[in-house]
Amino acid sequence: MERSNHTVTEFILVGFTTDPTMQLVLFAVFLGVYSLTVVGNTSLMVLICKDSRLHTPMYFFIGNLSFLDLWYSTVYTPKILMTCISEDKSISFAGCVCQFFFSAGLAYSECYLLAAMAYDRYMAISKPLLYSQAMSVKLCASLVVSSYLGGFTNSSIITKRTFALNFCSGNVIDDFFCDLLPLVKLACGKKDGYQTVLYFLLASNVITPTVLILASYLFIIATILRIRSTQGRLKAFSTCSSHLISVTLYYGSILYIYSRPQSSYSLDRDKIVSTFYTVVFPVLNPMIYSLRNKDVKEALDKLIK
Repeated sequence: MERSNHTVTEFILVGFTTDPTMQLVLFAVFLGVYSLTVVGNTSLMVLICKDSRLHTPMYFFIGNLSFLDLWYSTVYTPKILMTCISEDKSISFAGCVCQFFFSAGLAYSECYLLAAMAYDRYMAISKPLLYSQAMSVKLCASLVVSSYLGGFTNSSIITKRTFALNFCSGNVIDDFFCDLLPLVKLACGKKDGYQTVLYFLLASNVITPTVLILASYLFIIATILRIRSTQGRLKAFSTCSSHLISVTLYYGSILYIYSRPQSSYSLDRDKIVSTFYTVVFPVLNPMIYSLRNKDVKEALDKLIK
């Protein structure tokens, strides 16, 4: 990748704090969270593969979400752990490019995947008798592949445009990873064209999936309201409650950071929110889709026995 500023060979990640004691505390916390992320998402994927009762479109998407979250967390956490216990806070220019590319690609892919899962829930509730035929293996696989293809295509665009900027304000990133907003703060020169690309990608990768999810849930609500019995309504709503929780948590944090005007940016506050969707959210998803799910609990009991 051609760079406009050849003097920047590495970046310095400030992280959360410079206090050695707090760094050790944070190391223990992040190590514990990452361990739970690996165990939780891997266990959920194994359960879905092993138990034939979970070989349905819904669990196919959940398994792919677990794989994506495991990969997503791995992009960030090992480097965070190293900066907590090492005096060397640097990351090479190439390393920063790679981290930025994969973090953006996986984040965009998850947006599309959550939209595909919303469509799956709509088909399951509105057309239960035709669900298995409508959500065929080919269609489900196509939706997952399209999610990754769309995510990483857009990631290639924003990565190329970001690292073509002139980083004339130094190489110190006031964050714990190579994120978009801290990198833009280091750049100078004309950014009008870059801002246009940024808003286009935000609209195509976040706003558009959000609209699709909202449309799916409007149809779901309309279908649930036509169900006469209260028990039937509760059963129908319970099938999409876990997905609704995931969407609210993930999109809420993403939109909070990247859809605000630049004048309201606060890197200290945004670090906390970024930590949530990069480190905490991947460990929550297995809990959301397993603790609230009878089929997963039964599959886990069967595997243990």
